[in-house]
Formats: sequence, structure tokens, C-alpha cells
Amino acid sequence: MSPLKKLSVRIKQRGLRRELKKLFERHVFFHWELLWMERDLLSPIPPHKLRPYAPLRLVVIDTENVKAFARYFGDRVQTMRELAAEGHTGHMYLDAQGDTVAFVWGSTRDYHDRHYYGCKFPIKPGEFFAFGGEGIRHYFGTCLSVDAQVNMWEAMRAQGCTRVVDVCETRNIPALKLHIRMGYQEQGRVTHVYGLFGRWRLSRESRYTGSRLEPLRKPGRPTVTAPA
Repeated sequence: MSPLKKLSVRIKQRGLRRELKKLFERHVFFHWELLWMERDLLSPIPPHKLRPYAPLRLVVIDTENVKAFARYFGDRVQTMRELAAEGHTGHMYLDAQGDTVAFVWGSTRDYHDRHYYGCKFPIKPGEFFAFGGEGIRHYFGTCLSVDAQVNMWEAMRAQGCTRVVDVCETRNIPALKLHIRMGYQEQGRVTHVYGLFGRWRLSRESRYTGSRLEPLRKPGRPTVTAPA
């Protein structure tokens, strides 16, 4: 399919205004706001109504087994190999055919994201930084989103961590709702990432008061508190 034909298809699918905005952000300027959130590793998870899923095999990612990403995440194979080589902890979930259908990463040291955001995320002692969590569409709305996090928490507790921290882009509403479901709390700070002409990345941090997640919270959802 020619580039012009691809553009025409995307415009029909997304609308002209949305597609022009995306092209502007990709080639001229964008501004992402990344909310910092945290959670202890012992508090119970609030009740949920997510669907069950067929059994999957959890495998620790290393530089040799990243070929399992080829079918569903073919453009990530080299990135996964680099993250494993850097010593970060990665979990992937394999289906019956041995293909990766979901994955998540954790880092116990300051994480410099060279592959996407282009900035550094500082980590305090006792914390780990969770990043890169993703799954294929077939598992959207299932308990896998919960199980993958809990399994990573347990693995990082074994490494001496007591708290998980991460960031979430403010326009990613499903991910923000997942954080609420999992009992994360806002830290009151935002990392701003700016992109210029598809080449340069700049970042800064700001603070805020109150809650930016409250409008997304369902009425009556229980609040998770840290254990005594």
C-alpha cells in the first residue's frame, strides 16, 4: 500500500482532524504529561470484575529468549534484548504456541528511557520503577493486567523492594483507570516531556495539589491504605 493510500485509510478511520494532530505531534511538537504514582507491595488489591483467561506461562526475559516477541511485538525484539542486557527484571507471558502476549519490566535503579520517553526516571532506595507493561488486545479486560503486576511485585520484593513507582501519560485513560483499580496513589508530581521536530526531547518536572485521578474514580470504589 502506498503512503498516500495509507494516509487516506487512517483519515477514514480516525478523522481528518485527529490524523492531522497526530502528524503534527510526530513531526513538529508534542507535550506529554506523565503522572507519578506509587503503591506499597503489601496492601490488598481492591475487588474487580475482570474476566479470567486461559493459562499462560510466565518466563523471565533474557537476551536469548526475546525471539518469543517476534509474532505480536516484532518491532520490540531488539529493545527487549537491550533491556535484558542492562539487567532490568522483565516478565513475559507465553501462550500455548510459545509467543509473548504480554510483558512488564521493573528497575531497581534510576531508569533512563532511551527507547520511548527519552528522559531519566529517578528511583529512591527501596523502590522499583515499573515500566513497559503491555499486552495484546485479546487479553484486554482480563485478570492478566492484575496478575502481571502482582507477579512483578513479588519478584521485586524478593530483591528487597517495598514500594513500586511508575508514570502514566494523562491521555491514556485505560491505564489511569487500571492504576486506580490496583490501588495506586498519586505522588503529586508530573514529568513533562516535550518533542521537537521528531528529533529532540526535553523534560522537566512540576508539582500539583489535589487529585487528577478523582474524575475517573467510580463512586464507591474502596480506597487502599498501607498496612500498619
